[in-house]
Amino acid sequence: MTQDSPQVRSTGDGSPVLDIDGLGVRLPDGQAARPILDGVSLRVLPGETVGLVGESGSGKSVACRSVLGLLPAGARTSGTVRVAGRDVLTMNRTELAALRARQVAMVFQDPRAAVNPLRRVGDFVTEGLRASGLSAAAATTRAEALLDAVGIRDPRGALRRFPHQFSGGMLQRVVIAAALASEPALLVADEPTTALDVTTQAEIIAILTRLRAEQGTGLLFVTHDLELASAICDRVYVMYAGRIVETRGTNELFDRPRHPYTSGLLACTPRIEPGAPTPRPIPGRPVSLAEAPPGCAFAARCAHAQPRCSEETPVLARYGDGLTACHRADEGITL
Repeated sequence: MTQDSPQVRSTGDGSPVLDIDGLGVRLPDGQAARPILDGVSLRVLPGETVGLVGESGSGKSVACRSVLGLLPAGARTSGTVRVAGRDVLTMNRTELAALRARQVAMVFQDPRAAVNPLRRVGDFVTEGLRASGLSAAAATTRAEALLDAVGIRDPRGALRRFPHQFSGGMLQRVVIAAALASEPALLVADEPTTALDVTTQAEIIAILTRLRAEQGTGLLFVTHDLELASAICDRVYVMYAGRIVETRGTNELFDRPRHPYTSGLLACTPRIEPGAPTPRPIPGRPVSLAEAPPGCAFAARCAHAQPRCSEETPVLARYGDGLTACHRADEGITL
């Protein structure tokens, strides 16, 4: 059994729309020295936004893609990934198709990778609606309303255009509209604003926040930007080398992080406030899949590491209102 998640704030009466428990993902023998994911547990309640943060290569994208059953070829899994109470890892292809059509939708980092450049936007947005049994006319009407909701001017005309006729920001709005067409219980957003300019980022975040509040959708928001996570998320999970190393409510995480890696991420975030300290990068580099160091995977980069840290893997234990995997978490140390 895994540690319980910290207490969370629910905006609905239902059980978690997403409940990942002890998820492990390992590539076939010889392809990696350590698991891509190692005992990952997280949950998202209806109407809640949960952040998953960490450097590139930490396992964030694999964790969120597992929710749709999109795992690397030949990967071996353990644990459970429950969406609305059903384990995704045990579903067959037909059940996975139904899950993706009705229960879960995903917004990827690059909107152009999510659409067929040879098909009109209208075909993309209405595809799921038509598959659910709506007539062509009803699906078109619904698609126009969705595009209008995400800020697309002239939604009827937009349905007749091709993806290359949209800017990156406008196309991401189209992808969000298509993701919300089936009114999913869970929306997974994998760094959906990384490729966009700052102004468009703010607009996309405002759209996601508003639609989540209106529809009561649970949102798993994957990002490497802690400032963005602080603005949108109710809770945050911090991931390093395939493991969750800290999780707690957003305010507590930013005011008093207990894991040195979390502190390091905060310290290297640029700030514009007068007198704000100069960003300090985390020393060293992230652990690659070809490495499997004993003990804490962050020990080689941590200024507070002790001999025990390189020998014994810390477990995710409760500290305050959250969980931290650090031998010195009770000392409140920072990088």
